[in-house]
Amino acid sequence: MHYRPLGRTGLFVSELCFGAMTFGGEGFWKNIGQQGQAEADALVGRCLDAGINFFDTANVYSFGQSEALLGKALVAKRSQVVLATKVRGRMGPGVNEVGLSRYHLFESVHASLQRLGTDHIDLLQIHGYDAATPLDETLRALDDLVREGKVRYLGASNLAAWQLMKALGLSDSKHLARFESLQAYYSIAGRDLERELVPLMKDQQVGLMVWSPLAGGFLTGKYRRDSKGPEGTRRAVFDFPPVDRERAYNVIDVMDGIAKEQGATVARVALAWLLHQPHVTTVILGARTAEQLEDNLAATGLRLTPKQLEQLDAVSRLPAEYPGWMLERQNADRFPPPR
Repeated sequence: MHYRPLGRTGLFVSELCFGAMTFGGEGFWKNIGQQGQAEADALVGRCLDAGINFFDTANVYSFGQSEALLGKALVAKRSQVVLATKVRGRMGPGVNEVGLSRYHLFESVHASLQRLGTDHIDLLQIHGYDAATPLDETLRALDDLVREGKVRYLGASNLAAWQLMKALGLSDSKHLARFESLQAYYSIAGRDLERELVPLMKDQQVGLMVWSPLAGGFLTGKYRRDSKGPEGTRRAVFDFPPVDRERAYNVIDVMDGIAKEQGATVARVALAWLLHQPHVTTVILGARTAEQLEDNLAATGLRLTPKQLEQLDAVSRLPAEYPGWMLERQNADRFPPPR
């Protein structure tokens, strides 16, 4: 297992992070997973043995069950791991039980601390943008949580580039704790964030936490042009995130050949491609079974050749879009070629 700094901080996290979205199974979340304490203990224990020191959940996952199960599974190793959770989602029927207001942030963090069985959250992430709350209210409340010691680092998730940059600018100008990471959807079948968010994160030294690296199971190798995939899979009941299937099938065809060359699975190749991207800090794994987890863990040892990386980039590359193609054209002669 390799470890990488989280953004510009001195905190090092494992290149694989375990996501606990499958823990619980309350309401809608049963479509994602229904793992109880015994399964949670086993999966977390295997991750710890493999060197993973980074664990991610959210208060909205199974309405708190995921946090409670993960907290119990980590209780013996709490001081040795980086524990992350998220806040924004609706946690009750009340008008103020959702969003990023100071009210909801403080209520949510206090409840998360109780469920996780800890006195601090290592990385607190906003789970998305809240158009109803002024951004400076959210940032000041988050800064207060850091100053009180309830939270150590801040992160964001599912933000547009302008939203993230506005938040970073406000934090800098007002001397507030800033977002050190962005948790975002990214896969070899969904490279959209490379247009605006990746350049921003590189420039501002914001770490990238990848969610759904297998595109909701679409890149496991179970889905082919001539097959809609097996029944009972996550995609069969929850078709998310959106995927351009024709482009994805082209990518799977290439990954299939590389998997055969490497003696690996298609899923492992998809994860390894992400680990080869220099802007990726950590890739979040979610596993329903021990077998899935073992295959995913093996991605850390899969080294793709330059030729294989070139093949994967060619088949998955984003089509040119303005102003990107104009910026590339105008700057083509600004740097002399290496000797």
